[in-house]
Amino acid sequence: MKASGLHNLGPLREALRERERQAQERAERERAARQALEREHRLFAHSVGAVTPLPPGRRALVARPRPAPEPRQRQADERAALREALSDEVDVESLLLTDDGLSFRRSGVGPDVVTRLRRGHWAIQAQVDLHGLRRDEAREQLAAFVRDTARRGQRCLRVVHGKGHGSPGRQPVLKGKVQRWLAQCAEVIAFAQASGPQGGAGALIVLLAGSAGR
Repeated sequence: MKASGLHNLGPLREALRERERQAQERAERERAARQALEREHRLFAHSVGAVTPLPPGRRALVARPRPAPEPRQRQADERAALREALSDEVDVESLLLTDDGLSFRRSGVGPDVVTRLRRGHWAIQAQVDLHGLRRDEAREQLAAFVRDTARRGQRCLRVVHGKGHGSPGRQPVLKGKVQRWLAQCAEVIAFAQASGPQGGAGALIVLLAGSAGR
């Protein structure tokens, strides 16, 4: 029993030596890191010269303004309401068939407004591109676009719906739907097919309320 205990002392001594060696290496690394940090501090102090620390308790407290709350739920509710309000099946009786394509004007709006729209009488202030979107995506984006531009006071808009070259049968799927949706927006008083430089058969120029006399 005694001999067996003496025999086990050798591995124990080796384990203790290894632990001591690791502790020494760790201490050397920590000492080297402290020395490097001290050198950096001395170099910085030498570069900037004498520095006077600020007295404690005399720092200005700057109040940062909080960002305005964003009414996300209200916006989501408005988008949902607008999306549901725009029907695909509405019969827009006041759509006028002309040589240049379909145009629209509300009752009380003279035909000269549509003519001026086609001729670019009003500068386009904003545009939305619905080309390539699914029907529900396009309807929601168009409704939000009309609502937001009206709030900003923008009146002359361009709505790009595409010419349908990539659609089955090469028919403009969104074109008729966009016309129906726009005619149901209370803010819209007129629209006409864009001229060639403005998008031609792939876009509409839209006029919102408040601009007919401008």
